[in-house]
Amino acid sequence: MPRLDRLSPAARSNALTLPVEINAGSPFTRPRVALAQARVAIVTTAGVHLRGDAPFAKADPTYRTIPSDARAGDIVQSHTSIGFDRTGFIEDINVSFPIDRLREMQADGELGPFGPRFFSFMGAQRDVNPIRTTTGPEVAALLRDDGVDVVLLTPS
Repeated sequence: MPRLDRLSPAARSNALTLPVEINAGSPFTRPRVALAQARVAIVTTAGVHLRGDAPFAKADPTYRTIPSDARAGDIVQSHTSIGFDRTGFIEDINVSFPIDRLREMQADGELGPFGPRFFSFMGAQRDVNPIRTTTGPEVAALLRDDGVDVVLLTPS
C-alpha cells in the first residue's frame, strides 16, 4: 500500500473510505488429522489465475480454480486495486501464493497431499456480500467435496 500522502486526493479518499470487514470471532477449527497427513488447499484473495483464464475485473466477486499441479509459471495475477503493488508477486509468486513453499513442505514430509484444486478471489472488495452469500459458500462446498482437511488462506 502506498503512503497516503503520496496518493492523489481521489485515491486517498478511496483508500480511507474502503469498508473493512470486522470479524468478532475466529473461524479457526483445529485439523482432525496431523498436517503431515492432511489434504491441503490454498484459497487466496490475490487475484491470481491460470494464464489462459479470464482476468478478474474490478469488484469481481467470482473465483478462479487453479489445479493444484499447475506450474508457478502458468499462474498470473490480475488484481486491480489502485493501491496494490504487484512487485513482490512478479519477483516471487510465493509472496502471495506459496505454491513452491508448500511443495517443499510436502517433499520434506511436513504436509500431506494437495486437494485437486486451489481457489482465488479478487481482493479489495467494497461489497463482500456476494462472496459471503454465494461464491464463498460455493468454494467451501467444493473444498469439502475434494476432501480437504486444511486450507491456507492468503491475502492479496
